[in-house]
Amino acid sequence: MPAPFHRPVRLSPEVMANLLGSHDPAEQTRMAHATASALLARVRADDSGVSAERLVAYATEHGIDEIAELWANSPAVSLPGALWRLYLLQAAIHADPRTAALLHERGRVELPSVDALVAGAPVPAGPEELVALIDTILRGAFSGDFAVALERAAAFCRVQASGATHIADDYEPTEPLRASDLTTRAARLSGYAHDLTASAAAWRDGSLN
Repeated sequence: MPAPFHRPVRLSPEVMANLLGSHDPAEQTRMAHATASALLARVRADDSGVSAERLVAYATEHGIDEIAELWANSPAVSLPGALWRLYLLQAAIHADPRTAALLHERGRVELPSVDALVAGAPVPAGPEELVALIDTILRGAFSGDFAVALERAAAFCRVQASGATHIADDYEPTEPLRASDLTTRAARLSGYAHDLTASAAAWRDGSLN
């Protein structure tokens, strides 16, 4: 049986409360970058892969509220910003894998690019396969080539965004509210794709921190 997950950053409740409740943006930014860097370094130092597996499972088991407190307000193109977007994607797919599979299949068919291949989902990809894919991408961020993981996540977002856009067009004549929700989702996913691609490039040139 796997050992229970332990938070990789150990701070006293008083220190955490002071940092997270601080109105100093510089201090909040410093905390976000420090925890993201320490977490990534610690997990990469564990050749057994156990730490990476625990981090992949963490959001599913405990939610992402604590992660959000640390990283959600970080710049999009930054280490904590990239990690936050990866966790958001994982949480969204785990929460509604059926819709994710629907969007992915439609996007795969409609999108004239290699993004579906880069993301790495099987064809066809059902709900279980999409959950496995996003977990694999997140695992790769902690134990493989970080830039490749970000690029796979960006490609995944572009496929999903394409699917959401086309399905929104289908719903527009009869269910405009649902179409609007899908259009908003497509825009959000497109934004994630842009941010993750930029973060991958920054990681490669050594400027992502």
